[in-house]
Amino acid sequence: MEIEHCQFPDDLLYDGDGFVWLRKEGQNFARVGITSIYSALAGKLTAVRFKGITEIEKGRAICSIESPRYFGLVKVPISGKVVEVNPAVAEQPWLANDSPYEDGWLALLQISQLSVDKKDLADVKSAQEKLHYRIKELRIKCFVAFPDHQMSEIGVECATVLVKLNELMMKIPVGDVIHIVSDDPTAPIEMARWSDQTGHTLVEMRKEENLYHAIVRKAK
Repeated sequence: MEIEHCQFPDDLLYDGDGFVWLRKEGQNFARVGITSIYSALAGKLTAVRFKGITEIEKGRAICSIESPRYFGLVKVPISGKVVEVNPAVAEQPWLANDSPYEDGWLALLQISQLSVDKKDLADVKSAQEKLHYRIKELRIKCFVAFPDHQMSEIGVECATVLVKLNELMMKIPVGDVIHIVSDDPTAPIEMARWSDQTGHTLVEMRKEENLYHAIVRKAK
């Protein structure tokens, strides 16, 4: 399900904060990770540090997550034995941003009392109203591709924005994603023209009230 442009797979259960998801695997195991809400709140992650524990109680932290603007804990919504943590996300923390429900999973747990813990979890249909509220409360913005860089260009003509964008493109690695915010009504046309001329990818373009949000990815 999509809520305010944020994705929430239908086959998962979600905690009360809307921060952590759980996918049951077989009768005795469950995989957990962070939602698109928590990913967007934290920003581009630079570190995921696991606690090195083998048993965990509901509400306890399985790991910490860090970005240049955020430090927080990921608290599991169930009790169980820690069977495995994701080595890929420890080495490449941004996987939890770019693929929070797949490659960016955090831990696999052996369930000890799901029937008890499950009462505080909800599927996306049941949690829809609460998730919507959390997105609005925290002012979350979800996009098709998670941004590495931000450009807020309110009150600036699009032609000037594109000059700044080209300068930034020269400094960043191939594959990096930039989020541009503009109030110039010509932005959709100019961004599409810029993409055609430069070969860089215009991943997403949308309008929210009087603002335009462009997501672009640097090509080779």
